Amino acid sequence: MNILANQNNESLSLDGNYKDFLHGIKERLKKAQIRAALAANTELVRFYWQLGADLIEQQKKYQWGENFLEQFSRDLRSSFPAMQGFSVTNLKRMRLFAKAYPKSPQAVDQLPWGHISLLIHAVKDELIRGWYAQQTTQNGWSRSVLEMQIESGLYERQGVISNKVTNYHEHLPASQSDLARDILKDPYNFDFLTISDEAHERDIENALVTHVRDFLIELGQGFAFVGSQVPLSIDDQEFFIDLLFYHLHLRCFVVVELKANSFKPEHTGQLGFYLAVVDDLMKKESDNPSIGILLCKSKSKIVAEYALRGMKAPIGISEYVLSKVVPKELKSNLPTIEQIELALNENGDN
Repeated sequence: MNILANQNNESLSLDGNYKDFLHGIKERLKKAQIRAALAANTELVRFYWQLGADLIEQQKKYQWGENFLEQFSRDLRSSFPAMQGFSVTNLKRMRLFAKAYPKSPQAVDQLPWGHISLLIHAVKDELIRGWYAQQTTQNGWSRSVLEMQIESGLYERQGVISNKVTNYHEHLPASQSDLARDILKDPYNFDFLTISDEAHERDIENALVTHVRDFLIELGQGFAFVGSQVPLSIDDQEFFIDLLFYHLHLRCFVVVELKANSFKPEHTGQLGFYLAVVDDLMKKESDNPSIGILLCKSKSKIVAEYALRGMKAPIGISEYVLSKVVPKELKSNLPTIEQIELALNENGDN
C-alpha cells in the first residue's frame, strides 16, 4: 500500500498540470505575503504618524513636561512587552514625523519606518524629501543606499538644478530623450574609489570595474554592465570602448568614455565614432539608438555646448569627482545622525 502511494506521489510530481497548479498557488501566496507585509507596514506608519500628532496635541493641551514621554514610554512597553518602537527616542521621531507631514503621511506610508526617520532628519526641504521618497519606492533602495544617495547630493546632481549638457533631445524621440536626460547626473560621485585625484584614465576605469556594484548604484536603476575595454574591429584597425552598458528601460547600449583631464571638443568626435560602430555592429532591430556619456574631470559648459552643435550622435557630457569636500579620515570622525540624536536626548532629559 505504501509502495503504491509513493508511486502515485512520484507520478503526480511529474504531472505537468499538477506542476502548473502548484506554481500558481506558490505565486499567489508570495503576492499575498507581500501585500500583507506592505499593508502591515502602512498601518504601522500611519499609527506612528497619528500617535506623533496626538503626543503634540495632548502635551500642548495639558502642558505636560518632557518627562511625560519617559512615563508614557515605560507604560506602553510595560503593556506591550513584545512590541518594539516605543522608546523615548522613537516617540520623539513620531512627533517630528507628524510635524513634517501635518496633513497626511500618504507621501511616505509605503516606506519602512527606518527610511522615514532618515528622511526626516537628513532632508529638511519638503519637496526634496518627497523626491527621495519617490526614488526610494521606485528603485527599492535599502536604508544604507538611501543614506548614501542623500549624502552624495543625488537630488542636486540629477534633479532640475543640475548643470547637464546633452543633445539627446535633438537626436532621440521625446520619450527616450527625456528618460536619457533624467538618468544623466552631473557630477558623478566616485568617492567609493580608493584612488587619488590625479589618477589616470585606465586607473579610474580599472577601479570602477573592480567596484562595479557601487558604480552601478551610482549610475542608477536600469544599467547592465556589458564590459570594459570592449574591442571594435574596423578595417583591420582595433579600437576599445572604455565602458559599455545596456540600459534596460531605454532599451539601448550606453557607451561611457572616461577622460582624466578637462573636456576637449575632440572628445565628442571619438565618442560619436564609437556610437556609430556600436549601432552598426551590436545594435539589434528591437534596440533604440545607442547613447553616449562622456565623463571628464572638469568642463566648461559653454565649450561643451558648442562641441555638441552639429554632432549627429546623442551624447551627454558630465563631470566626475573622486573625493568629497570632507576628507575620509575626517568624515569617519564625524558623529552619525543616531549619535547626535542620542546626545540631544541625553541633554534634554537632564
